[in-house]
Amino acid sequence: MSHCANCAPHSCAGGVLEHPPGDCPSGSAPLQERAMSLLAEEENQKLARTAARVEAEGYGRLTRVEETILFLQKMDFHKIGLAFCTGLWREAHELTKILEYHGFEVCSAICKNGCHPKRDLGLGDRETVRGCADEVMCNPIAQALVLNEARTDFNLLLGLCVGHDTLILKYLEGPASVLAVKDRVTGHNPLAPIYQAQGYYRKKLYPPRED
Repeated sequence: MSHCANCAPHSCAGGVLEHPPGDCPSGSAPLQERAMSLLAEEENQKLARTAARVEAEGYGRLTRVEETILFLQKMDFHKIGLAFCTGLWREAHELTKILEYHGFEVCSAICKNGCHPKRDLGLGDRETVRGCADEVMCNPIAQALVLNEARTDFNLLLGLCVGHDTLILKYLEGPASVLAVKDRVTGHNPLAPIYQAQGYYRKKLYPPRED
């Protein structure tokens, strides 16, 4: 089992492995051979090369939105799927205008499509945001089906809740990227608590353990 997050040297990033630990994925020849074999597939080659070129052109200079547009252009994608949360409708509307301005066709699907109540999930009143099981549930599988039916070239996820993003990624047929995730507390900046994990958020992220 790999533990890259606990590896201080990260010598792999420098191109030379110096005393890699036994669980280092860089030292696993079968794994690396399998990965490179998959990378050799035509679609994967194009995606990887384009991603690297966009990284080089935009590094420290372009925003994620700008890099996304550049990536879509270099990949010759035209029809873009946009799956978004109803709470980020204004952001989705603005993003659609931006993409259309750059010549893309946008097919968008909101999370609440279908108007299905949360009681259909077997939830009770106390398990909902507003205390009512008739509250409309998010429908990420339907979002995926909408975008699949539109035969989108590429899909963007905007502000979907944790778990709902899991379901849409499970059923999307085309390639996808996450533009932003849902975090109501931090203004959709989920890394903020990580940056403050040893400060303001310490008590929340490292609560006292019961003996």
